[in-house]
Amino acid sequence: MSVRLGKIGYLNVLPIYHPLETGILPMDCEVTSGPPAELNRLMDAGLLDVSAASSVEYARHADKYYLIPDIAIGSRGPVQSVLLLSRRPVEELDRKTILVSAQTHTSAALLRVLQAQLWKIETVFTTGSATDVLGTGERPQAILCIGDEALNLRYHPDYPYRIDLGEAWRELTGLPFIFGVWIVQRDSWERNREKVRQAAELLLAGKRWGAENIDDVCAMAAEESCLNDEEMCSYFDGLVYDLGPEEQKGMRSFYGSLVETGIIDRAPELVFLP
Repeated sequence: MSVRLGKIGYLNVLPIYHPLETGILPMDCEVTSGPPAELNRLMDAGLLDVSAASSVEYARHADKYYLIPDIAIGSRGPVQSVLLLSRRPVEELDRKTILVSAQTHTSAALLRVLQAQLWKIETVFTTGSATDVLGTGERPQAILCIGDEALNLRYHPDYPYRIDLGEAWRELTGLPFIFGVWIVQRDSWERNREKVRQAAELLLAGKRWGAENIDDVCAMAAEESCLNDEEMCSYFDGLVYDLGPEEQKGMRSFYGSLVETGIIDRAPELVFLP
């Protein structure tokens, strides 16, 4: 049986998945692509064996998953693709409504933490597609957008205030922020250890290939984006694909903040694939 592998449908995972999907690294997996929120749902339902997922999904259901060691997606400062776009300074958003992308779980939770602990404001969230809403001519007070949509909307003339949530987290804590992790269903591991381990090793091999060929990846990504080569390389330079001690410290700090803000009941242990 092939391993069911989940892939975030954004440019930020291109360095890892391009060698897998083009045959540069042979792969025996069925790949399902989607936004983070959809992959979270599929993993929670047991419909994928191994997947990229929101770090919040691991926090909420850690007893169901193992983390794959040393692979993640995050930043050590500006991430560029998780942005709060606002028509007014963030401190003036108190008691206002923010349109939040329906594709994200982690970024919405991070925004809650930053509101409570950094900016000392409270807001109301509504969910939807920023691109669709803006296309109707409506202009919400603020928008939280992620992924390729954030890259495309970041210089929107009606939103002069741009808050990068990765940078805001570093301002609050001084730590990296991990938006996504790669997780394994514990049940899948028990049923099919050899194939699941091969899939995990393949992802790590993809990560290594991407790091070694990042200039080519930037050029490929720029072809499908509004960003030019230089902007795309700047974007990838700001991303972290490691899950080392400092990144794990950032995750634990985030989970502690989620408990403090009432988003989860308790912070999970980080349990890695045996």
